[in-house]
Amino acid sequence: MQDMVYIYPTRVKYRNPQAHLKASMGSPTTSNSMNSPTATFREKKDGPTFSHHEHHHPSGDRMHEADLQLTRIGRYRGLLQPYFAEFLGTMLLVIFGTGANCQVSLSSNQNVSSVPKGSYTSVGFGFAVGISLGVWVSAARSGGHINPAVTIASATFRKFSWRKVPGYVFSQLMGGIIGSALVYANYYHAINIYEGGSGVRTLLTAGNFGTYPLDYMTNASAFFSEFLGTALLVIIVFAATDPANAVPSAAIPILLFIVLLGIALCLGMETGFAVNPARDLGPRILTSIVGYGGAVYSFRNQYWLWGGVLAPILGGLTGAFFYDILFFDGGRFKHALYRTRSDGLIGRSAA
Repeated sequence: MQDMVYIYPTRVKYRNPQAHLKASMGSPTTSNSMNSPTATFREKKDGPTFSHHEHHHPSGDRMHEADLQLTRIGRYRGLLQPYFAEFLGTMLLVIFGTGANCQVSLSSNQNVSSVPKGSYTSVGFGFAVGISLGVWVSAARSGGHINPAVTIASATFRKFSWRKVPGYVFSQLMGGIIGSALVYANYYHAINIYEGGSGVRTLLTAGNFGTYPLDYMTNASAFFSEFLGTALLVIIVFAATDPANAVPSAAIPILLFIVLLGIALCLGMETGFAVNPARDLGPRILTSIVGYGGAVYSFRNQYWLWGGVLAPILGGLTGAFFYDILFFDGGRFKHALYRTRSDGLIGRSAA
């Protein structure tokens, strides 16, 4: 094995030119010794030869990761993988969430469905399923933010690299656009029926994609609703990832399922609970592209900006601030809570 360098999956180069000769002459090696699976096959009349076994099972001969070398494509894949993960995770969130919106809303029209398919509770479960699956898919590669408010809060309070923030936010936004585009294509004909004609697009169905506060909500109350929901979301995210709480990583998607379902069922009626700029702005961009026009931006004096983007970001920062100042033993407030003793030990400040 020391004479070979494996280039995955099938090509082999030799450090020692004599290694090829030894292998071809059948000299005992790691891969053709009497203790190897290949030797067992050789004892059978119909068993595969060494070369046949090597060809069909390139990773079977105890190939070590230390012997593998990344290609240029492999290096690029590694660099871009976190951003692809954020894209995919956000896309899943938007597909399940806005898909639930469309099914519940459009099925209320008897020309679309003979009976309604779901209720507001279904919408809450749709978004809860979306966030849990989105985080589960992306967490190992990117941390599973799938929300610009979480990304910015993590960069501010958890030493997440600010250099990655633009790429993460762009990936999340694109996930929102593509996810809503797939849902729009899926419900295209139902939207035509609901709107009363092919190509007719109004705010009646735009609310299935972006968020629009109810008429009785003032601007201040709409802002506060999104601010509050996102603050609660980020508090739970920070609590779930706090080492002191010892939450298993496999349980975090379940916790996020619970918190988003709770936000939807308890606080979401008035504004549609965006609590995520990418979840609101991505679908809103999609609706403006497919025929809804500028009304999706001009609604409530650019609600998309102050209600769909700024309120969640500020709410997330506020939730992160309060969690850290009250509970977290590290981070930005460590020096405000602890001081170094004269003997070099770290102790709690008398103040």
